[in-house]
Amino acid sequence: MALRLYIIPLLALLLVAGTGSARATDYALLYRAVISPDSEVARVEIRLRGERLPRKLVLHLNPDRHLALRSDAGLTLEGDTATWKPQGPDASLHYEFVISEQKSSGRYDSLLTEDWAILRSDKLIPPITATVAKGLVANAELQLELPQDWSSAAPYASTGESSNHYRIVDPGRRLPRPKGWLILGNITSRQDNIAGVDVRVAAPAGQGGRLQDTLAFLAWTVPEVKAVFPGFPDRLLVVTAGEPMWRGGLSGTRSLFMHADRPLVSGNRTSSMIHELVHVATGISGGKEADWIVEGLAEYYAANILWRSGAISDLRYQQTMAWKENWGRKADTLFVKRSSGPVTARAAVFMHRLHLALQDATDGAVGLDDVARELARDRGRVSLPQLKQIVQELAAGSVDVDVLIAGLEHASAG
Repeated sequence: MALRLYIIPLLALLLVAGTGSARATDYALLYRAVISPDSEVARVEIRLRGERLPRKLVLHLNPDRHLALRSDAGLTLEGDTATWKPQGPDASLHYEFVISEQKSSGRYDSLLTEDWAILRSDKLIPPITATVAKGLVANAELQLELPQDWSSAAPYASTGESSNHYRIVDPGRRLPRPKGWLILGNITSRQDNIAGVDVRVAAPAGQGGRLQDTLAFLAWTVPEVKAVFPGFPDRLLVVTAGEPMWRGGLSGTRSLFMHADRPLVSGNRTSSMIHELVHVATGISGGKEADWIVEGLAEYYAANILWRSGAISDLRYQQTMAWKENWGRKADTLFVKRSSGPVTARAAVFMHRLHLALQDATDGAVGLDDVARELARDRGRVSLPQLKQIVQELAAGSVDVDVLIAGLEHASAG
């Protein structure tokens, strides 16, 4: 009995010590942005708090948009790079970010108006390379300070402190950073849970006439996309707006932008919305001359998801692939730095032929879905050698990627 009385206090002490040790491995990381229509720039603060902080942060700046960097200590600037060595236990870095960015076409992919703003948080907060001690974990949050009558939508869950205060999730990163689209201001939105995905569609007030249509289209298609890519994010924000925003679609982390005038299904029976959903699902990018793999997958599924969901018939799907094949003949090669137009159409035809070849070689056991899932497994850069290896393993060497590519080259030359 006496021994038991000694053991209980000892266990209590160990539990307290263990809890204290766990807390010592954490630090608070706050990204704070003050945004107002009265200013062309957002005033940004990166603040670190804790007994132990990262030893060094290297910020990779856009010199046209990240301005006036300053800190109480440990900051050095060299060209487009800022190196910050935080001096704990409470350290802050400040800068200004130019919100509006106009493309060569005259349209905007980031814009601040009197009533609303649309931008990407991974532009607001530049890429950061961090030197962090092993076991040191950040509790990261994004706080948006907005005019009193403004609200926000972001691809993150609110912390509960306010509707404009978000908890940042960035798996695999030593220093979590906000990523994805943001819409702020006088906005309107529709929201639903679709196949386990918290989906929100948002637009500036007065431009939300198609929000319910878009949400219904996503209810039809997101389950099919998720069936191909089970790792689809558990949150999706779709931002839409009209003039003078860029007249296209752009994917981001757990989010995408789509111009309000873009049809959900185009006249050639493909869907820009599904194309961008696939980019969100895979999270992949092209290595050297491999952008065609990324874009080809997205464009293949832009029609294939419509077909497999019953939105278009077998005949219409075949006509769509024939149209892509004809358009793709205008491209001389797949191996370009940026895939678009005829190159992307040609890449989609390659994916279609690869699917048929895999089905034929494996008696229907393997198809393009299996290749796509493997390419998206690590959500990183993909390459032609990687694609070849995946096909080699799935089809036991009975499908030759080079032969399929050569077939496209021959068709183009003919």
